[in-house]
Amino acid sequence: MSQLPSLAVFDLDYTLWPFWVDTHVDPPFHKDRDGTVRDRRGQEVRLYPEVTGVLGRLQGLGVPVAAASRTGEVQGADQLLELFSLARHFVHREIYPGSKVTHFERLRQKTGVPFSQMIFFDDERRNIVDVGQLGVTCIHVQNGMSLQTLTQGLETFAKARAGPGAAAPGPSRP
Repeated sequence: MSQLPSLAVFDLDYTLWPFWVDTHVDPPFHKDRDGTVRDRRGQEVRLYPEVTGVLGRLQGLGVPVAAASRTGEVQGADQLLELFSLARHFVHREIYPGSKVTHFERLRQKTGVPFSQMIFFDDERRNIVDVGQLGVTCIHVQNGMSLQTLTQGLETFAKARAGPGAAAPGPSRP
């Protein structure tokens, strides 16, 4: 791939895992001896199957990763990132209620990466629209993050920066 983003940003709920951490599961979470992550009621909690592969691929490509989540269950989201051994992949975490635009403004301030060099994966259209207006390449995630969605997203990012006549960054659908 000729051009890679300088920062890949992921939503959490229904992007990395198949639930809303503030309503569908019951924090705090724990890990059983066999490695199974469970909520307070003992319900098993899982990631989408290809999430660790996606984050590993980005790490192998040298692309830093950040989280941007609007959840009110900040501690639970952070705890899940730790228990799933994903925290090591994330150089920054913006996890709190409010507009994703605020999350991205803070990521730009903290990293120095311009919006045009960021790619964002999220399952919610409203976030895709809002963040896309900043100039971030946004990829709508359906049925959880996958290696195919990552590949298509990176191709969309590269095409948007291919030179004269290239498509402008913004909302995109793999």
